[in-house]
Amino acid sequence: MRIGTVTINKMACTHAALGFLLAMSAAAGSAQELRLQDLEGQIVFSSNRSGPWRIWIIEASSSDARQLTEDGDSNVHDADPVFSPDGATVLFSSTRGASAGIWTVSAKGGNPTRLCDGDQAEWSPDGAQIALRRNNRLWVRELSSGAERALVPEDGSFYSGPAWAPDGKTIAFAARSGGANAIYLIPADGGTPSKLYDKKGACEPHFSRDGQLIVYETETNICTIQPDGEKNRMVTYQGGVQRYGRGSPDGKYVVYCQGSSEQGPWELYVVPIKGGVPVKLTEGSSDMNPDWR
Repeated sequence: MRIGTVTINKMACTHAALGFLLAMSAAAGSAQELRLQDLEGQIVFSSNRSGPWRIWIIEASSSDARQLTEDGDSNVHDADPVFSPDGATVLFSSTRGASAGIWTVSAKGGNPTRLCDGDQAEWSPDGAQIALRRNNRLWVRELSSGAERALVPEDGSFYSGPAWAPDGKTIAFAARSGGANAIYLIPADGGTPSKLYDKKGACEPHFSRDGQLIVYETETNICTIQPDGEKNRMVTYQGGVQRYGRGSPDGKYVVYCQGSSEQGPWELYVVPIKGGVPVKLTEGSSDMNPDWR
């Protein structure tokens, strides 16, 4: 789920099927036991459990969720929540005001504040900047001054999902050109993008907290790859559709959403980042776009 002009859309990945037995073998070799009661931190996500899509937060070890954003307008939808580096604030996309915009709200709840037009925003590691999408291009915005600069050229490609590396030096993103999606890396200060991976319609890249892996999605699975393009592997391999993978603060797990089809309903799951048996975190309605802090 992504915020469009006044609707929520997903930039489609081009699907290419993978061998199920190969995936089973890769995951089984490094499976870890996972118990929700052992997980630490909080997970913020978008859910329609109260009607319209709103931002919610949950303890990773429990099923007690609370709503962060509220609005009486059923035509308003909130998505793409991301914790600030200190965990105190949540950045999100919203159709509040009848147009796609980027907002912030306290992780404890309260009145949201609008930052600018755009969607799919993510914090820089120092919290001083955000990377965002606007009109199919990617931008970097300085929060103190509001100054912006284009990260990618206006070349007809459809760009999405910018994500900073933990050291602040690199931004990963997805681009669609000619009907296929690929993941790219670009210096955060600007430069020429380099293609990281262009198989299986890859998109939605996010760095692990130590920067050693990039978690990404295909049309149906969550995968990881090193920033040098090596050791590409599938993390989820069960039936249905798995999307929006994010690493845990300790780097051991991935939270993601799963639906029985493209239409959902979506529920949050946690799986060891090295492979294993997923555990369901939420149930009922649809829950998407998780971020873990």
